[in-house]
Amino acid sequence: MTEFAHGLTTGAVARRLGVAPTTLRSWDRRYGIGPAAREDGRHRRWTPEDVAVLHEMCRLTASGIPPAEAARAALAGPAPALPALPALPAPPAEGEPLPRPARRPGSGNGLPLGAVRQECRGLGRAAVRLDARAVEDMLASVIAQYGLVVAWEEVMAPTLHAVGRKWETSGDRYVEVEHLLSWHVSSALRRAAGPPPSGSRAGVPPVLLACVPGEQHTLALEALAAGLAELGLPTLMFGPAVPPEALDQAVRRTGPAAVVLWSQARSTANPPLARHVADTVWGVRGARARPAVLPAGPGWAGQSFAPGTLRPGGLRDALALLRGLCDAVAAGQS
Repeated sequence: MTEFAHGLTTGAVARRLGVAPTTLRSWDRRYGIGPAAREDGRHRRWTPEDVAVLHEMCRLTASGIPPAEAARAALAGPAPALPALPALPAPPAEGEPLPRPARRPGSGNGLPLGAVRQECRGLGRAAVRLDARAVEDMLASVIAQYGLVVAWEEVMAPTLHAVGRKWETSGDRYVEVEHLLSWHVSSALRRAAGPPPSGSRAGVPPVLLACVPGEQHTLALEALAAGLAELGLPTLMFGPAVPPEALDQAVRRTGPAAVVLWSQARSTANPPLARHVADTVWGVRGARARPAVLPAGPGWAGQSFAPGTLRPGGLRDALALLRGLCDAVAAGQS
């Protein structure tokens, strides 16, 4: 018996298409794109033919056609029935990798996603349609189900990279898609971080997060800030393109346990700045301290650093390194 034997629920269809359930209900109410039959006259159950019409509606709206016009075209059909698809796998335990399905060409609305998680394709489709509600719902769902690290490394970052590559190769197209997706990812990360931790690591100096001069990409740092907040570690986020003088003053004034310097591109990587920060000292004579420096991001690839400089390989690695550093500082102060 296939999963279509009794029809799919609205939630299952929404997950499959990368559409918010409220969007499906709105399309049904406004344009008559709904299930042909309802179980017990109330519960929506979607047949393969119903889902085929929805696929066409999604394709048309993603190409820029207004919803009302797209609905008329999708209903005019006849739309081919879709073959039964494998059932969605049960979510893995928190922290485990998401299941990797086989690649289905074209399922990301033209985005160069490659062989990625099914959540990436749903998120990409929603972003291309500029469906803000669906993007927000999907981001909240993957963080809640799989945890921040897996959500960032296996869903958010690959989708952002695919949208960025599409923008670079499509002239002026998809700029609005990248802006929408970036804003919602940033919002989801800040919600995941919650309020600044208070009292959980009393006396531990903060971790200072900054982009090097000329670097505007902050989302990876925002993901790191959210992960540090989950660990109860204090952070100071200075955001994009921090001038060298401002970074120097921030380090001297706060005496951080570590400084993370983000560089997205080789053109912004600044090894002399990293060495200067690593050599910065503070405190009274005889008890001076220096920060640990973590050059993070693909821009630092191939650069040479002073011995002892820590190069994290990703969000999970950066969190482990920073937790160890902060634990060592706390032990030294106790």
